[in-house]
Formats: sequence, C-alpha cells, structure tokens
Amino acid sequence: MSNEISRQQAGMEQKINEMVEQSRILEAYMNDIINREATVTRLVGEARLASTAIQNIVDENVVEALTPVGIGVYIKTLVPPIKALLINVGAGVTVEKTREDAINYVEVKIKEFELALRQLLSQKQQIAVRMEQVQAQINQMLQQGQSTAASSLSNPRKQARDNDNRDSSRQQSV
Repeated sequence: MSNEISRQQAGMEQKINEMVEQSRILEAYMNDIINREATVTRLVGEARLASTAIQNIVDENVVEALTPVGIGVYIKTLVPPIKALLINVGAGVTVEKTREDAINYVEVKIKEFELALRQLLSQKQQIAVRMEQVQAQINQMLQQGQSTAASSLSNPRKQARDNDNRDSSRQQSV
C-alpha cells in the first residue's frame, strides 16, 4: 500500500511540476505581451503627436520650430512653407506626400496601432484566464495530495484492513 501511495504521490508531484512549468511559460508570454503593449501604446502617442503637428503646419509662413538633436537637446530652426512631407515607408524608402496625404497616412497608422492594442489586450486577457485556471488546478492538486496523505496517516487500522482485504482477494482469485 505504501508503494502505491508513493507512486501516486510521485505522479501527483510530476503533474504539479508540469503545471508549474506551464504557469511559468504563460507568465513569460504575459510579460512579452505587456512589453509589446507598452511599445504599441508609445507608437500610438507618437503618431497622434505627428498627426497634430502635421495638421498645425501652416502652408504660407516660415515657422520657428525646435528640432531635437538627441538626449533632450533641441535647436531652434526656421521651417519654410511646407508643400510636401517625406514619409519613411520602411526598408530605407522615403516617399514624398502632400500634407493631406501625410495626415491620412498617419491616421491609418494610428488605426493599425489601435487594432494591435485591442488584439494584445485580448491575448492578455486570455493568458490571464489560463494562468488562473492553471493556478487553480495546482492548488486543487496540492489539496488532494495533502488530504490523501493525511487520511492515510490518520487511519492506520483502516489502511491495514484495506491491505488485508486486497491480499485475501488476490489469494482467492489465484
């Protein structure tokens, strides 16, 4: 009987260890999703600032502006009247667009980023639910293991009777 309990406990421990590992994997995935969410949120903010800046550009006058040169350092510059804007479309390719086309481009990007944020939020919620399920399963298995161990230790007479009954059943069947 004690060998059977030991095997059951070993099997239970293995299952618990597998569940704990699954929980760690889910936690790492959750952290990755949170990092992506922060990046996309930053991109949405940057795109909104770009949209506002483009919309506030005046076509006719020279405008004084601050141009960032890095680490929080800016220089004053004079921006001539803007007829077109240059947009980096990726892979080192830059395209010239009118102000209206540039605004449309940025607004489309904002919508893409917002969609990505919604998808990340959905994934985050699904992972959170799964993490809760795994944790509940681990807790349940731990409680079962504790109650099984406690019942076998608390009633040695019953355990001896069960062993005797099994032994006599085996002898009769042979």
